[in-house]
Amino acid sequence: MNGSVVVVDYGIGNVFSVCNALKQVGAEPQLTRDIPTILAADRVVLPGVGAFGRAMDAIKAYHLDETLAKYVETGRPFLGICIGMQVLMETSLEFGAHKGLGMIPGKVERIPNTSTDGETVRVPHISWAQVGPVPARSQAEWAQTPLADPAGLLDFYFVHSYHCQPSNPDYILAEAEFHGNAITAAVRRDNILGVQFHPERSGPAGLAVLQRYVAD
Repeated sequence: MNGSVVVVDYGIGNVFSVCNALKQVGAEPQLTRDIPTILAADRVVLPGVGAFGRAMDAIKAYHLDETLAKYVETGRPFLGICIGMQVLMETSLEFGAHKGLGMIPGKVERIPNTSTDGETVRVPHISWAQVGPVPARSQAEWAQTPLADPAGLLDFYFVHSYHCQPSNPDYILAEAEFHGNAITAAVRRDNILGVQFHPERSGPAGLAVLQRYVAD
C-alpha cells in the first residue's frame, strides 16, 4: 500500500463497509470529513448509496464540493463508488433535475425498463453482473486500470436504478449488461475513477479492485 487513504464521511452510504474492505487489502483508511485531511490524502474514496439529490445536499452542507474539486486538481487518485460515482457528473434526472460536481461532463439517467427484445423489465438493477471494457478500450489501456484482473472479466454486485451517461464516450471505461442494454459500470477521466458497482460487496473480485486502487 502506498500512502494514506481517506474515505469521505458525509453521512451517506455504507462507509464502514468500504473502510473494512480497504483494511482487508492492507490499507489504513481514515474516515473523515475534515477538509485539510482530505486535501492531504494520497488517495480519496467517495462512497454512497441512495438518491443523487440527497447525496449532493450533504456534500454541499459540509462544503465538500469545493474540497473534492481542489483534491482532484492535485492529480492524485480519486475513486467514486455508486452514488459517489454518479455525483461526479454534471446533472442527474433522479427525482427531478439536480446539479452534480461536474468533474465529468454528462448526466445521470434512468436505466432502460425495456429489454432489447422489447419486453418490460423491472428496475432497479439488483444483481451480479459481468463488467468488461467498452469496445473502444484497447487491451493495453484496460490492463492499466484497477478493474483489469489476470483471471479475465469478473462479476460485481450492482444496486441502482440510474447510470452515468458521459457526454464524451471516451470517459466510459467499462459496461455491464442489463437485459441486453449496455449500462455504464465505470467511468474514468485522468485521475478520476468511478464504479457503479459495490466493490466492498463483491467478494474477492471487489477486494482485488480496491487492492489495485490503493497500490496504483
